[in-house]
Amino acid sequence: MADNARAKRLADLIREVVAQKLQRGIKDPRLGSHVTITDTRVTGDLREATVFYTVYGDDEDRKAAAAGLESAKGILRSEVGRAAGIKFTPTLTFVADALPETARTIEDLLDKARASDAKVREAAARASYAGDADPYRKPVTDNGTGDITE
Repeated sequence: MADNARAKRLADLIREVVAQKLQRGIKDPRLGSHVTITDTRVTGDLREATVFYTVYGDDEDRKAAAAGLESAKGILRSEVGRAAGIKFTPTLTFVADALPETARTIEDLLDKARASDAKVREAAARASYAGDADPYRKPVTDNGTGDITE
């Protein structure tokens, strides 16, 4: 079992090599400039690597990019092995990163919270205090005529 520092260095190397190869070396039109490698994780035994990616575009572009990455997996693994110079080159698994969808969901929730805060601010601006202008009770007195006044 390798130490965590070695796994981290290998993960960083895999991310760089795959990103450079996608940018310059692979001529697949499905893997145009809209594929971005976001993260790479390597198992403790350095046998398997998971490469997270995002795709700028719609669902059709995402499906095409996933198919393109699967078809280029062998070439990318060979490049990683050549650059790493280790005995066993890890197998590559490509996973679409959920980060953009999560960020979009958080932004939508923040927009709803801002709208709710604006409504509360608007209601507070028009609001008036409940009760009398003088909220303190005064003692009841008898003014001598039998009328009780406050």
